Amino acid sequence: MATTVLGLTGAPPATAAPAAPAPVTQAEVPANVTAGIAVFDRTTGTFTERLNENMKFRSASVVKLLIALDFLQSHDPRTMPAADRARLDSMLRSSEDNVASKYWIDGGQTAIVTRMVKLLGLTATDPPPSGMEGYWGYVSLSAADTVRIYRYILETSTAPVRDYIMGNLRQSTRCGTDGFDQQFGIPASFEKPRAVKQGWSGFGDTSNCAPKPTPTIPNLAAKQEAPRAAERAAEDVNLDREALHTTGTVGPNDRSIVAVFTLHNDGTPFGTAYTAVNRITRSLNVPGAVRPAGTWFGTWGPGVNVRPLPTTANDRITTLPAGVEVLVSCQKEGQKVTVPPYENTWWAYLPQYGGYMTNIYISSPGNQLPGVSVCTS
Repeated sequence: MATTVLGLTGAPPATAAPAAPAPVTQAEVPANVTAGIAVFDRTTGTFTERLNENMKFRSASVVKLLIALDFLQSHDPRTMPAADRARLDSMLRSSEDNVASKYWIDGGQTAIVTRMVKLLGLTATDPPPSGMEGYWGYVSLSAADTVRIYRYILETSTAPVRDYIMGNLRQSTRCGTDGFDQQFGIPASFEKPRAVKQGWSGFGDTSNCAPKPTPTIPNLAAKQEAPRAAERAAEDVNLDREALHTTGTVGPNDRSIVAVFTLHNDGTPFGTAYTAVNRITRSLNVPGAVRPAGTWFGTWGPGVNVRPLPTTANDRITTLPAGVEVLVSCQKEGQKVTVPPYENTWWAYLPQYGGYMTNIYISSPGNQLPGVSVCTS
């Protein structure tokens, strides 16, 4: 604590207001993207990245951390009913909206925010705008407050609550129950150990992911995307631009807490935003992180499948967001694929997805990818 030097009159001398902390970042933020970023190293107790860390964003599904925490204030994870456990597992791992809506309603909607702000000492977290109280995804959050949420879970909450929430986030599924791909940001940029809670809003019904986890509460949730006219009525938090967020922990013992919140121009495709968030996340200084080996390439075309072997004869693992960048670790020859006027027998292995895609849909000249080795198995 600083010591105040008193003048002869006993009053403190006039001083200028302390300047706000300067941004500390090496983040590479693409043009037309607004980002709020915070990376906190729990080993040193310092931030290694800060950029617009107190800026408020609509939380999308990141608020599910608060919904779960609020419920677990009065329910011991070790003894809570099996139905609640199954629902919360799905909400935390696969971002199920129906479950969030149930516990949002049961918890009193905006009362959840009030309780959590007080309990966790949050400073840039607000309930949805007036008249939109049912839209839990419109709770505002900042990157700095998200660090506070994870620090509370890891350092202050009871061991059963900590282990339950973090255990689920470590089992984040590739696909959300709404069919969106959750593999962007932290899971695309860093090897395990990691724990992840993602958020997305405004991309419409452009789900691409398969297989989809089965929702535990069919047809319960109110639609979480308000009409555009209502969205534009908000003033302090942008509810109009597409939002894509990646949050979680990275490294042994959850060493680094990472929070990347982003807004994209209205109409931005999901694959374009996905790639932008990946680029931002890869550029960050994240102590304890291990980055996967390979080379990043752009892709083209919608509905590009990832398969367990280099052939179309087996079922797809998933379908890539249109135009997304992918990490390639090696390539091998397999079934010839023809997409007039192109044909190609080479397939790229994508370690993040555990499967192959045909090289036809990779934006690179030639059938083989330059600088990429041949798979040995």
